Amino acid sequence: MVGGRRSRPGGGFGRQLDEYETRVGEPPPVESLETPGGLVDSAVYVQGHRFASPSGLAETYRCLQEQDSAMAWIGLYRPDIGQITSLAREFRLHDLAVEDAINAHQRPKLERYGHTLFVVLRAASYDDLREEVEFSELHLFIGPGFVVTVRHGEAPDLAAVRRRMETEAQMLARGPQAVLYAILDQVVDGYAPVVAGLENDIDEIETQVFGGDPNASRRIYGLSREVIQFQRAARPLLSVLDALADGAGSASSDEELRRYLRDVTDHLTQVVERVDGFRHLLQNILTVNATLVSQQQNEEMRSLTAASYAQNEELKKVSSWAAILFAPTLIGTVYGMNFIHMPELNWRFGYLFALLLMLLVCGTLYLIFKRRGWL
Repeated sequence: MVGGRRSRPGGGFGRQLDEYETRVGEPPPVESLETPGGLVDSAVYVQGHRFASPSGLAETYRCLQEQDSAMAWIGLYRPDIGQITSLAREFRLHDLAVEDAINAHQRPKLERYGHTLFVVLRAASYDDLREEVEFSELHLFIGPGFVVTVRHGEAPDLAAVRRRMETEAQMLARGPQAVLYAILDQVVDGYAPVVAGLENDIDEIETQVFGGDPNASRRIYGLSREVIQFQRAARPLLSVLDALADGAGSASSDEELRRYLRDVTDHLTQVVERVDGFRHLLQNILTVNATLVSQQQNEEMRSLTAASYAQNEELKKVSSWAAILFAPTLIGTVYGMNFIHMPELNWRFGYLFALLLMLLVCGTLYLIFKRRGWL
């Protein structure tokens, strides 16, 4: 028998189990855990060949008990607490690892709990229509004679991994660690289209920046955020692979698996280096965009300044001519008051004097404004 029954789990997972039993009235029976939305595929393998395809968890447990050298590969997609509880009791999974698998939102990591490995992976895929990177989370429990995968997203395509491994019976016969490395390889290979998509987006952004697109800054920020999230998904995975290479997977003596692991590590290193380069490139593009925007703003300010200067010059001319024309109007208004005792009213040269005074005042104002450059 693989594993055994265990006492009530503690911690946050124990509280969730208590809530389940309070709601239902009894512990979740194994026979009631076969919900289609949780269990995707379950298979028992003997010497690398599929021995049985159980329809549920209870049947999977019975097949493992009947075959001493069998390995179960159980695939779950967003399982409920009842299914997780069944697996935790059957395979004696650690409470903290089970709680992480239920809550998700974990960073890529590898932790050992006795003879069981708990691995968290962040898969990524690129949506060509929306030009966005989508991330999903994958949890793996690796132990003697069993592999349990818990997906919290559409990626990676574990069905393709299972089909490929079933065609390589010799590789699958190496045990759960071979399945782990195959899934790691699938996750890392899934990063390649994402890298290509990000690279294409960066090329488009460069065209936008030098084309003067006002929306370039927003897209740069959005793409920078995706690159940072991609770094958080890919870079910690290097530590996971290093830990496995140091023997955390209890398969360090298998030279074939070690070569397989080194190949996955090489691919991941290339991905991480390119993503790091993307981040530096986006920072440079953002700096260039800020410089171009600043230059454009300076050009606009110079244009506004020139227009304001031209308007000011025109206003000076208008004001100057208004002042010149106001002088004769003022003089003419004074002489048109027609008072009886007004000085010079009966003077023979009064009219001529008024005209000469108008010419003198206008000429004086013209010379003043001309000297100041207003005319």
